[in-house]
Amino acid sequence: MRSPFPGMNPYLENPALWSSIHSRLIVAIADDLVDHLSQKYRVEIEKRTYLSSDEDSVLVGIPDVAVVTHQRTEVPAMTATLTLPVQPEQVKVPVTEEVTERYLEIREVATGTVVTVLELLSPKNKRSGEGRAAYLRKRNQVLASPSHLVEIDLLRGGQPLPMSGEQPSHYHILVSRGDRRPLADLYRFNLQQPIPLIPIPLMANEPEPILALQPLLQYIYEKGRYAMAIDYRQPPLPPLTQEDAAWVSEQLQTREDGSYE
Repeated sequence: MRSPFPGMNPYLENPALWSSIHSRLIVAIADDLVDHLSQKYRVEIEKRTYLSSDEDSVLVGIPDVAVVTHQRTEVPAMTATLTLPVQPEQVKVPVTEEVTERYLEIREVATGTVVTVLELLSPKNKRSGEGRAAYLRKRNQVLASPSHLVEIDLLRGGQPLPMSGEQPSHYHILVSRGDRRPLADLYRFNLQQPIPLIPIPLMANEPEPILALQPLLQYIYEKGRYAMAIDYRQPPLPPLTQEDAAWVSEQLQTREDGSYE
């Protein structure tokens, strides 16, 4: 089943789904880029790992992280009851998690030089905490290097990444070429619009392949069978404005009427 939206599907932004969306889309982008690059380049999936103890991760799910739990050993109950002079209260202690976030590097085969870094933002990158701090450290390293940066933000929630002159929009893609900084190209688009085509910068005077994210998103939506995991009767997370919610309802109604293909 196809996604009922012409652009980004807001239901895919749910943190419960985003971890798998992120993984599938990173791989799909890597495979697509390889098909459009010469033998001069290769695409590598890299990862960034850090420890996070963000308390809000408990509330919204844990994107981009695998958690291993161990079975608790039951302690035999004491036969005697001890009366304490002061009764304790229950509190929550933040649990440190190891988080792994994946991104892409386009490298020149002959030298191993990182020509372009492609990042797909996750919820932790847009919330205060170590996830955002770790991403900003990596981002600043790339921006201080000759490498190009392509930063894809398909998440409405959270705090936008630093840049000047940005106008409000639901989503954006930043293309920062190493030889043109501090100037960069920002592609803004909203829920009602298809994801724009994006040029991927390479070495000087070489043609730039075009990344078409919309068909890739549709591909992973179908292959991941996300239509079976989403309850379209419920509002998406994060919440929409009244105007956007009305538009989403119209798109879903069109699908139910059978006119959507």
